[in-house]
Amino acid sequence: MTEGRIIKALSGFYYVQADEGVYQCRGRGLFRNKKITPLVGDFVEFDKRDDMEGYLIDIKPRSNELVRPPISNVDRAFIISSAVEPSFSTLLLDRFLVLIESKDIEPIVIISKMDVLAKEERERIDGLAKTYRNIGYKVEQVSSKEPFEIQGIEAYFHDGVSVIAGQSGVGKSSLLNALKPELQIKTNDISKSLGRGKHTTRHVELVQLFGGLVADTPGFSALEFNEIDLEDLGEYFPEIRERKSNCKFRGCMHRKEPKCAVKEAVDHGEISQFRYNHYLAFHEEIQSRKPRY
Repeated sequence: MTEGRIIKALSGFYYVQADEGVYQCRGRGLFRNKKITPLVGDFVEFDKRDDMEGYLIDIKPRSNELVRPPISNVDRAFIISSAVEPSFSTLLLDRFLVLIESKDIEPIVIISKMDVLAKEERERIDGLAKTYRNIGYKVEQVSSKEPFEIQGIEAYFHDGVSVIAGQSGVGKSSLLNALKPELQIKTNDISKSLGRGKHTTRHVELVQLFGGLVADTPGFSALEFNEIDLEDLGEYFPEIRERKSNCKFRGCMHRKEPKCAVKEAVDHGEISQFRYNHYLAFHEEIQSRKPRY
């Protein structure tokens, strides 16, 4: 039995990176019977045959898994948010952050297109970046000039598996192409009528990059909170998570309860008002979600 990691899934084959090289493997029928789909990123055991081929035998437990792109065991996600076109949205950024936190993935925020901002707008974006840094997030601000400015970003890829996330048109593919030029991911300008970018769907593959692996397909195109339970939402806001133990009531939802340490922190300016507002909005969204059966 040999161990390895699936780095590509295509047309029923799973390409497994092992010490000796990459094996082209088929899945066993037992996976279908158990309704288990092997994913890119999975650590697996396989029975190797001649000519670098084999059969998957077992899939190791996953630390997390994503639907878009279909990938598992992700260590970090780069959230690309443009300063303009489309304009910077803290609400959208916080949706990404909550989803990524819920998967126990380290988020890294990259604000692109900083070089095209007027002075006042740049000061506003700088202030928001500082707010997120104060929370504890890693934030990088980069320009849109070609080649894409990547100084300071390479070090984040040194180990583990990374994915690139963000709304269409913010520069996800441009970043991947700058980091790994041979990818040459197809990009198009933002569609003015639709207000979003155009892209070409591809299979997912993990490629070597600066000592780590990165998914060559941008992810997190679905931003619903379908898998997040109401009582867990506060866990995915670090500034709320840090203070919840100081609330008077156990199980405090930080809304209308008295002697809530989170609301007190908002009143004292220790928690950003817009972040708290987003927490309340997400709370209401999850609360009004139709029950799952």
